Amino acid sequence: MKAITTNLFPILSLENEAKRWNQLYKIMTEPKPDIVPTPRQAVWKKNKATLWYHPAKEKRHTVPVFLVYSLLNKVYILDIGEGSSVVGGLTERGYDVYLLDWGSPGLEDSDITLDHYIIDYLEKALKRALRHSGAKEISLAGYCLGGTIAAILASITDLPIKNLSLAAVPIDFSVGVLPNKILEGLQKGQLSVDRFADAHGTIPSEIMYLVFRMVSPGYASSKINLVTRAHEEKYVEKWRRMDKWTKDSASFSGAAFKQLFNDLIKNNKLLKGELVIGGRKVDLKNINCPLFVFSCSRDTLILEKQSLPVMNLVSSIDKTYEVYEGGHVSLVLTGVFAEIWDKWLSARS
Repeated sequence: MKAITTNLFPILSLENEAKRWNQLYKIMTEPKPDIVPTPRQAVWKKNKATLWYHPAKEKRHTVPVFLVYSLLNKVYILDIGEGSSVVGGLTERGYDVYLLDWGSPGLEDSDITLDHYIIDYLEKALKRALRHSGAKEISLAGYCLGGTIAAILASITDLPIKNLSLAAVPIDFSVGVLPNKILEGLQKGQLSVDRFADAHGTIPSEIMYLVFRMVSPGYASSKINLVTRAHEEKYVEKWRRMDKWTKDSASFSGAAFKQLFNDLIKNNKLLKGELVIGGRKVDLKNINCPLFVFSCSRDTLILEKQSLPVMNLVSSIDKTYEVYEGGHVSLVLTGVFAEIWDKWLSARS
């Protein structure tokens, strides 16, 4: 169809415009898309958590990968569909992949602490992955707060972690995306989340969604991008999956919520070497395995200066830091996440 040009309007493709508004109508009227996971099987369960095993399509690496995601959102952002899946990208590149799905805690889980999640869930799941794979070592990879949790475990466990990869990871909590007055109030003890957490027991998913929206102003710009690119079917499909995940928040244990705000954000104990988990002192100097850290240049959720300090805190000789040109969530939606990891991991797996 020919484009129409006038002095008042730029070149306009009627075909693209028809596609654009048809797609926008579908988004408003159709159910949320189904998220089809990469072929998997459950190999371990604890309470709400599940450890998923995703076999390599054609195994090329003897060291499997264990993925850790944040407690703040649902884990399927790492396996959000063909063409975007981090899990799928790694299995296609010959890795066996284990993905820990934390689940969404109920009211009965209000007393689960970060200690429980790191020792009773993550460390035990890592042991199970090692037994299941038969591998002598495993690569641990964490994204966002999952990277913080992975780094904490790597510094206190005796399990054979071959490589550690941290993506968009907060380590220094003295800076961040919380409004300055709120962050300052927390750090000075003028604000506290304790009564709020105690009143709820487990923070409902609806409230966690509002918290996530408060610290993620970029979501509005993604809607603008949708309107301008609505005629691109592949882009719209990825956007719909992202939109579903964004609105599908997990609940959060009140005890872990208080610990996150008090130990990490308020007192910055991880950076200072004052954090104790399960009776074990967390010292990032104990990390001496090969380390790969990368940040996102347009990340409005985890700032680069929150991640950089880890490079000087670990004892690793083999350590790499890179910056990816993109945003926090676009890192996974573009499908480049697995590619970035593979370039570093393949020579060490």
